[in-house]
Amino acid sequence: MSAVVQARASSGAQVPLLADASATRCIAWRDGRAVDVAGFLADVGAIAAQLPAGSHLVNLCEDRYAFLVTFCAAASRGQVNLLAGSRAPAAILELLDAHPGSVAASEAPIAGVPTHVIAPLGANARGCAPPPLDAAQVAAIGFTSGSTGTPKAHAKTWGMFGASCAANLGALRACLPTGVEAHIVATVPAQHMYGIELSVLPPLFGAFAVHSGRPLLPADVAAALAQVPAPRILVATPVHLRALLRSAVALPPLAAIVSATAPLEPALAAAAEAHCGAVLLEMFGSTETCVIAQRRTAHGEDWRLHEAVSLHPQPDGTLVEAPWFAAPVVLPDLVELLPQRRFRLCGRQADFVDIAGKRASLADLSRRVLALPGVVDAAVLQLDEPDAAGVRRVAALVVAPGRSEAELLAGLRDCIDPAFLPRPLRKVPALPRNDTGKLPRARLIAMLGARD
Repeated sequence: MSAVVQARASSGAQVPLLADASATRCIAWRDGRAVDVAGFLADVGAIAAQLPAGSHLVNLCEDRYAFLVTFCAAASRGQVNLLAGSRAPAAILELLDAHPGSVAASEAPIAGVPTHVIAPLGANARGCAPPPLDAAQVAAIGFTSGSTGTPKAHAKTWGMFGASCAANLGALRACLPTGVEAHIVATVPAQHMYGIELSVLPPLFGAFAVHSGRPLLPADVAAALAQVPAPRILVATPVHLRALLRSAVALPPLAAIVSATAPLEPALAAAAEAHCGAVLLEMFGSTETCVIAQRRTAHGEDWRLHEAVSLHPQPDGTLVEAPWFAAPVVLPDLVELLPQRRFRLCGRQADFVDIAGKRASLADLSRRVLALPGVVDAAVLQLDEPDAAGVRRVAALVVAPGRSEAELLAGLRDCIDPAFLPRPLRKVPALPRNDTGKLPRARLIAMLGARD
């Protein structure tokens, strides 16, 4: 039980969940029906009463509302939510083994995993008060994606979440009419830190409601948006935005779009704003820091730091400080500081490639590949092993139905220095993106080594 005691160590400061919220305020949309604060608190109390004992809870609920209820129920018991990066049974079992005394919970059994199945929601008549949560209490532990190495654990307190949400929701409020409740539909999973911040926590810290689903296909996104009233906010990724624009599916009116998890091209941002008639905000953050900055990508490349966050450039990255951090965090991103709390991303040290005395950015090379006619998706990386000439070449995996590899390379010769032409460039049916659109490097390397 020591982990529970540590998680609830008092700081004296309380986090004001559902501050000034009336019992009838909508907090979520589920199965086409609104769930109000009173119903939500009744569900939280019921689930808290029947969760098994344990220091940590692997919250595997796929329904966003069920995840939110279970998240708060665990917190009210002093349990820490573990955010699984994968639903593969082996990955979940590893997570359980790494945290002795932890249990897994979901809306349905998961084959191969000892799972506590939560009771049906929405039938609980007795409510409860919002649980008093200490700012120092650890709410969740998130894990880096593994796209650049081994996933690492990062604990988040309620105080950290509260500070980050205040800035995030303030940015969204600037896009909305004054004094109205906004409704969020998200394509990202609740278990990801971006998903937590922008599609799970908003109802707890402001006048926002979330749709319980996780639509992925363009038609499903449109249907989910149609199930919630205006003003609507779509929380998505660049991958999902590209799919929406390619489909030309008509969406209900949007007040704002939010994007994160991968760099967003200005052209895509502008096209999304024009197609949806809404402001698009791109969020910058990490599992280590939560969101720390935002920008309107269609209108400029500079980022605006959230209040009280400070950046300190280092030779190999950037030191990030904020009052709610337990210690400064070093990110691999290189930045140029600008006036008025703005900065410009200059890539990552590991993102730069030096070949034949020339230098290029993998991010820029990726943008050029994606800009080729017929390219649906692409990944560009530098190989680990040198070739016969001792050079670590650039390689590319490209999804481009109707185009040949030779045609793609010919197109790149017009816009890329020959030293950086992908060798090899391989067409594939699809890239191995995870739930948030990121690409684990190990899987990309395996695909490059595979032969038809």
